[in-house]
Amino acid sequence: MDISLSQCFIAVDDHDKALAFYRDVLGLEVRNDVGFENMRWVTVASPSQDVEIVLEPPLADPNASDADRQAVTELMAKGMLRGVIFRTADCDATFERIRAAGAEVLQEPMDQPYGVRDCAFRDPAGNMVRFNQPREGK
Repeated sequence: MDISLSQCFIAVDDHDKALAFYRDVLGLEVRNDVGFENMRWVTVASPSQDVEIVLEPPLADPNASDADRQAVTELMAKGMLRGVIFRTADCDATFERIRAAGAEVLQEPMDQPYGVRDCAFRDPAGNMVRFNQPREGK
């Protein structure tokens, strides 16, 4: 079987703020920006990869109950929804560039026992976004 990852999803509550972070700060390119029935999906990706991140509304199901929508909104506000991990060649330089852009810092660069140096931020919707750099010899 030959399979590869095509897309992953991140819930965002404001696409314009998300684009300001993922496109303008991280340098990802916008591959699609589609509206349908009062909803909007935006896909972004690194210019050097085929894998896309779909920035979708929280609970994109139009049939979701108001209670479910409220629960997802509360989880997102707490940063409890999963995020994404990017690989970088220079964790410290990446950290400084993103911090200088005003992103909320969750963790400054540090060496982890599992073989990477990494740092973490919150995106404008509260999702955790990590950046890791494999350490030499690991």
